[in-house]
Amino acid sequence: MSYATPLEARIARKVAKASIDHRLIEAGDRIMVGLSGGKDSWALLQILDVIRQRAPFPFSFIAVNVDSGYKDFKHDVIRKACEDRGWEIRIEHTEIGEVMDDLLEANATPCSLCARLRRGVLYRIADEEGATKIALGHHLDDFIETLLLNLFFGGALKAMPARLVSDSERHVVIRPLVYVSEQEALDYALACELPIVGCCCPACGDLGLQRQRLKRLIGDLDREHPGIKSSMLKAIQNVHPRHLLDRRLTPLSDLARDLAPGADAATGAQPLPLVRRPTTNASIAG
Repeated sequence: MSYATPLEARIARKVAKASIDHRLIEAGDRIMVGLSGGKDSWALLQILDVIRQRAPFPFSFIAVNVDSGYKDFKHDVIRKACEDRGWEIRIEHTEIGEVMDDLLEANATPCSLCARLRRGVLYRIADEEGATKIALGHHLDDFIETLLLNLFFGGALKAMPARLVSDSERHVVIRPLVYVSEQEALDYALACELPIVGCCCPACGDLGLQRQRLKRLIGDLDREHPGIKSSMLKAIQNVHPRHLLDRRLTPLSDLARDLAPGADAATGAQPLPLVRRPTTNASIAG
């Protein structure tokens, strides 16, 4: 069975590599795909179907759409697209939109809270559907944008893992598109004629958001220096803890043991040798 297009073959190879590198898709998995209706989750669902038909081991998937309750959200379009392709689909209607309106201040950005609330719904449904993994459509650009968001605005040096075990250890979240760029996901979703549906949130697509600002910055840098995105993703996989300032990575007690006698345990600095001026007859006589 050949791939439909060179783009599909490229994305499939990247997803397969991510799965091998981070142990994402395994034999017997029932993968629950968080399907928002956006380009990324559609691309993920489509490529999982392609890989499933070629994989040397069996696995299955189910698409789950969490309807936040915004008026005019086209969940019927999502359902029909899945059913036409023979994909199992579950639509979960919620009142997340109203809950956020009650909790957030007028000028607050709802995306982070919305993501947490939706994640809680997905965890519950994963238990109900017997899912072994929860797959999300975060792509390469999301990883490096999150890295810079935390660096610039969060005071932390972190991004996202490709495989995340929940705090309760009951759920495993995977991100198979970690090596796939946003443009590739968009091109693939359009080529497969998948219906891209907006979430209908008033803040969706707001270019004033911090993430959108960083997206433009990274886009400008990538045009000036092609390959910079891949370099940044590689940096997340090539961490040198001893070259950072987090003292939890190198406790002072461990550092002190590595120092020569007389070193300053607080800074790691070796003591400077005592330098004496040469004595002269004049200085002695003076």
